[in-house]
Amino acid sequence: MRLITFSEPDAEVPLPGLLIGEHVLPLPYADMLAIIQGGDRTLEHLRYLQDTAANHDPEDPVSGLVRLNLVVLHAPLPRPPSLRDFYAFEEHVAKAHANRNKPVPEEWYSIPVFYFSNANAVFGPEQPIPRPTYTQALDYELEIACIIGKTGKNIPEDTAEEYIFGFTIFNDWSARDAQKQEMRVGLGPAKGKDFASSFGPWIATLDELQDRFAGRTGVYDLEMVARVNGEVRSRGNWRDIHYSFAQMIARASADVTLYPGEILGSGTVGSGCLLELTGGEGPWLQPGDEVALTVERLGILRNTIAEPK
Repeated sequence: MRLITFSEPDAEVPLPGLLIGEHVLPLPYADMLAIIQGGDRTLEHLRYLQDTAANHDPEDPVSGLVRLNLVVLHAPLPRPPSLRDFYAFEEHVAKAHANRNKPVPEEWYSIPVFYFSNANAVFGPEQPIPRPTYTQALDYELEIACIIGKTGKNIPEDTAEEYIFGFTIFNDWSARDAQKQEMRVGLGPAKGKDFASSFGPWIATLDELQDRFAGRTGVYDLEMVARVNGEVRSRGNWRDIHYSFAQMIARASADVTLYPGEILGSGTVGSGCLLELTGGEGPWLQPGDEVALTVERLGILRNTIAEPK
C-alpha cells in the first residue's frame, strides 16, 4: 500500500489517504499516526478498503475516490514523535572523512551510530525550504526513512521486520558551514540540521517492496537519484547500505522503547550530497534551486529552496 497525507482545496485539516493509481481514497482515521498506531488490525482494514475501491469506477462518485492531481500532498507523517538519523552508507562515510583527510573511525564498523534531529521541522513534497539565515552552504542529502510500526524495546535483528510500518524518501537538509563550526566543539550537527527535514511523497508498506528484497531486513534493490534543477547529481542504490534497518532498529531500541511513528533515517547514500561531490567546497544550493530526490517504488520528493525568512 501507498499511504499519503493530503488536503483538498480549501480544506483546513489534512487527511490520511490511500493511493490507488492516479486517485486518492480518503481514510476514516484522524491522521497518519493514528493509522500507524492501529497496528495489524488497521492494516487489514486498509487492505479491505483498497480491494473494495479497486472494484469501482474511480470516476463514479460512489467510489469515494478523488483525483490525485486535485489534492495537495503533505509530509506523509507531518509530526513524527521522534527522528533519529543514522550514518549507514560506507561510501558516504568514507568520502566525508576523506574531505577532512581522515580515515573512517574503527568505531564506525562496530556499531550503527545516529543523532537526533528536529522532528518539529518537517516539510512535505513541493513545499519550499527556506534557506536558514545563518548558512551560506546549504546542502541536500538523499536518504531513506523507516517508520516504526509498533512498540518495542531491545528488539532483536531477526524480528525487526515486525516493527517496520513502511518506508519513505528523506531529504536531510544540511547547513554545512554551521555543522562544521559546531562539530569542532565535539557536539552536533545541532543547528546544522535543525531547520528542515522533508519526507514523501508517500509511505510504502513492505508489500510494495518485497519483490526487490536484497537479502537483509530493511534492505531493497532500489535505485536512488538526486537531481538539482533537472541535472542528475547523485546516483546510488539502497542495497549498498552497510548497516541494515534491522541493525539500526536493534541499536536504537537497546534499553530504550521505540513507539509507533518514530522515524529512523538511513544516512546519505554514496554520492548523495554536494559535500561529497564538491569536496566540501561548494557551490551550494541557492534560492530558486529545485532538488528532486527519486527512489524506485517510493516516488519523487521535490522541493525548491526559498529566500531566508
